[in-house]
Order: sequence, then C-alpha cells, then structure tokens
Amino acid sequence: MKIVVLDGYTMNPGDMPWEPLEKLGDLTVYDRTPADQVISRIGDAEIILVNKVQLTKEIFEQCPSIKYVGVMATGYNNVDAAAATAMGITVTNVPTYGTNAVGQFAIALLLEICHHVGAHSDAVYAGDWTNNPDWSFWNYPLIELAGKTYGVVGFGRIGQTSARIAEALGMKVLAYDAFPNRDLETENCKYVSLDELYEKSDVISLHCPLLPDTKGMINTQNIAKMKDGVIILNTSRGPLVVEQDLTDALESGKVYAAGLDVAIQEPINADSPLLKAKNCFITPHIAGAAFEARQRRYAITVENIEMFLKGSAVNVVTK
Repeated sequence: MKIVVLDGYTMNPGDMPWEPLEKLGDLTVYDRTPADQVISRIGDAEIILVNKVQLTKEIFEQCPSIKYVGVMATGYNNVDAAAATAMGITVTNVPTYGTNAVGQFAIALLLEICHHVGAHSDAVYAGDWTNNPDWSFWNYPLIELAGKTYGVVGFGRIGQTSARIAEALGMKVLAYDAFPNRDLETENCKYVSLDELYEKSDVISLHCPLLPDTKGMINTQNIAKMKDGVIILNTSRGPLVVEQDLTDALESGKVYAAGLDVAIQEPINADSPLLKAKNCFITPHIAGAAFEARQRRYAITVENIEMFLKGSAVNVVTK
C-alpha cells in the first residue's frame, strides 16, 4: 500500500517520527506540494494524506488509484468530498485533536487584547520602565474581564472549552448553536438567539464551521447589532469575517479590538485591510499547533488509516 503525505510540515515539522505511518505502507512525505505537482506526486498511491492541499474532482479523475484520503485536520473543505463519494473514495478527518489548544488560544488572544503583555514587555526591554519617573506605567488601556459577557458562536467542544475558561475569569456566557444541548445550561451559561448574543456580548468568539449560512457572518449589518466597543475573536475560519467590514468597524471604534488566528486567504494577503486596522491582533493560524495537539492529530491520523485498512473506517466525512 503506497501512502503519500502531500503537506506534512505543519503537522510534523520534524519533532515527531514518521515511523507509525511507515509501518502501514510504502511512505513518501512531502513538506509542501505546489498545486501543479499534486498529480505527479500522488502517482499510483492508494492513500493520500493532506492538510490544506486542494484535492478536486479533476485530481481524483487523473489519479484513479486513490482509495482513501486522510485530512490531517478538522476542516475538510479543501477536498471535494462529493466527488470522492461518487468515486468510492473514503475521506476522513481529525475532529477533536485541538479542543483544549484552540479553546485556550482564543482566551490567549483575548488576554493579549486586555493587557498588551507583549507590547509592555517590549517597552520594558526598550528602557521605558528604567527611565520612567513612576513605579508603574501602561501604554494601552487595561481591561478587567470579570462581570463581562462572553458570547460563543458555535457551542461544540472548542466553544465549550473557551467558555469554561471565560467563566473561570468571572465572565458570564451566552451561547448560540444550531443544535443546542440544554443540559449544558447553568445559571451562568445560557443559550440565546444569535441576535441576542450580538446585542448583549462584550466579547464574541467564533467557534463555528464555515457553512453557507455562516460565511461572512461578521459583516456591517451584524456588527451594527453589537455593543459599542465589542471585542471579536476568530479562531475558526477566516471567511466567517468580511475583512473590510471588520476593518471599518475597528477604525470607527464600533469594534474595540479583534483577535484573529485565521484569514480569508492563508497565508494572509499582503493587501488585506486588516493588516492596517487599528487594535487588530493577527496570528498565523497557530491555535492548534501546540505540540500536544499535533501529537494527538498525528495519532488519530494513523488510527484512521488503521481502521480503514481493517474495513471499519472511522471519522468518515463522505456519505
């Protein structure tokens, strides 16, 4: 069985052995694969592993040996799952590897917005504290979160994790989900409509999938429903946000700050308006990159293949 990894670097940049996959077949690993080399690198391989490489119907048609595609991530919109289904190709993903890491990272973005830890540390090393006439100084407003409201859009595993951390900081939680689980409600955590969440939240954190009805949900119309000075976090998918609309809201002050780990185009376009927006914190899609999370992602990727080879595929996204 030939196995080809088309873009393995962001899961395993060299700090984990490839041996578990080598035991399952004849393995070839590429750190990255340009679009014009995907077909040639797949060749006659039966098992293909990808993270963000696009696998289209045309690629499947030109690589008839493919029997299985393992997406080494949760999102699988880079794979034409419908075409794979029609051609009898099994596609799996890794649904739960980043729950703790991504939930933690959303709060890390929020805390950076509230305290500007990095900027204040840089100021100290630049000599600003040494040369300051006062024993304490701050270059940005500092924000206390206790008593404020944390709105979570998408109350799955990651959304729940970030909400628990927010509660530990003294925040109240409002949650919106297309399939609410009322057993999760407490005195401090309630499901509400999306419009009510927009209206009442001091912080809005996106943890929902990219779907036709969520694409572009952070837009001028919905931002107008929010509190003045709201903070918006996105560790989910870049296209949930209309970048120009968010930029305009940041510039006007309607949105106080944004913490973003994703962008519409990744790597982010040099002309993205968000790069020039004030009070916008952007990280390079690293919420799920903690070593522990990547270990978990790797282990589940291997297990997915093992179960497929046994004829009992799990985490299947094709129907």
